[in-house]
Amino acid sequence: MTTALRARLRAALADGSRLHGTFVKLPAPDVVELCGLAGFDFVVVDLEHSVLTEADAIGLVRHAERCGLPALVRVPQVDGPLICRLLENGAAGFQLSMLSGPAQAWALVQATRFAPDGDRSVSLANRSAGFGRGGLAAFLAAERADPPLLVGQIETPWWRDGGTAWDEVIADLDVVFVGGTDLAVSLGAEPGGADLRAAVTEIEDAARRHGIAFGGWAPSPAAAKAHGLAAARYLVTGSDLQILAAGLHAAAGEGGNG
Repeated sequence: MTTALRARLRAALADGSRLHGTFVKLPAPDVVELCGLAGFDFVVVDLEHSVLTEADAIGLVRHAERCGLPALVRVPQVDGPLICRLLENGAAGFQLSMLSGPAQAWALVQATRFAPDGDRSVSLANRSAGFGRGGLAAFLAAERADPPLLVGQIETPWWRDGGTAWDEVIADLDVVFVGGTDLAVSLGAEPGGADLRAAVTEIEDAARRHGIAFGGWAPSPAAAKAHGLAAARYLVTGSDLQILAAGLHAAAGEGGNG
């Protein structure tokens, strides 16, 4: 089923549709189920800015898959064994933070592909492989036909140093993603200011030149344009915690002590 979810995301990206997701930071299966019912196209389970454990993340991606909702996982670094375990439990792909060089991108590709395209370890004793019911050849063929989606977060202006070309870093990605908050801090720029907008435009242009989907984060869909993400086809808005906080503040303002 995971490969079908990946295929659905890739097809939508290819036809120019906007995919809309949110970050999941709470270890509650109900959250991913509600995201699917609310109409999100995917979720990103956050192993960078949350207190989720590996076990929490595995539970979330398993439940998301059962709900027919693709779940990517945001990771702060390439950890091959961790990535392998998440894939074996239904992760649709990975979003790598602070991508700034070809070695990182290559390591992500290698960790998510079987030989000869990568060095991901093979096992059939897991739910992704149907616990071996379909056989090795069928499993490998399905994974090669629809491999994990790869999203690279651009959060520093490394391309302006002139030492690394865009194609060395993003050529094997499905999405180039603007990490706007970290990028603003790296630039010493004001969020929403001219310097940040110029950098976001450079990232968007690079994605377009290389035929890769452009994406990013905004606090809400309405704020996407102000964040330079009007053309984003992979848009992550808010997080479960942000949405919960907004709802709680609204509820308290209506009937509580506020």
